[in-house]
Amino acid sequence: MKKAVCYIRVSTEEQARGGVSLDAQEERLRAYCAMAGLEIVELIREEGVSGTKPLATRPGGERLLELVRRYKCDVVAFKLDRLFRDAEDALHETKAWDAAGVALHLVDMGGQTVNTATAMGRFFLNMMAGFAELERNLIAERTAMALQHKKAHLEAYSPTPYGYDRIGDDLVPNDDEQAVIEHIFSWRRAGWSLRRIAGRLNAMGVATKQSGKWYASTVNYILQNKLHEGVA
Repeated sequence: MKKAVCYIRVSTEEQARGGVSLDAQEERLRAYCAMAGLEIVELIREEGVSGTKPLATRPGGERLLELVRRYKCDVVAFKLDRLFRDAEDALHETKAWDAAGVALHLVDMGGQTVNTATAMGRFFLNMMAGFAELERNLIAERTAMALQHKKAHLEAYSPTPYGYDRIGDDLVPNDDEQAVIEHIFSWRRAGWSLRRIAGRLNAMGVATKQSGKWYASTVNYILQNKLHEGVA
């Protein structure tokens, strides 16, 4: 029998929404392996792990890749997004698996199973990975558009930006923080580096919005935030 490693994952957010649980995924994967004649070498369960993390950086993902290298076993997952964060990640990894004779089995891709050992299965993987990438990009565009709208109308968004306080759903200028922002832009126009500005703010005892220290990246965020365009 061909060996296989099964991988199941849920994030805490998905569990809160009542998504497909680990136990439900495991049941489906075990049934699929029995039907397909696959011997399960190991079943890896990851709970509360975000799909935005690359497979190799997850504890269970690292274990999966180790088993694939050691046994050249197939990989079985419930859906493509259980394994990979984006299309590039999926296609890069599965291309290497193809070269090693390792097939990816997806148990539920729109009600169909996908096996990349076949030409048709590989075609569907490429197509579905592309659609998944498109959906993520569309969501990112919609989120960015909504955020820009809120900023333009001084509506509250999370987290509350430096220079403002949140009152209900509105952002109200914080006079003390606005004065700091004016200093930041003034120093930057004078040619100060981001690091020098951060150091000066820390030396003055000025805290960030989260009462922390200033860094070059924190200063740059202030300078790039469209809320402060009038100061520039």
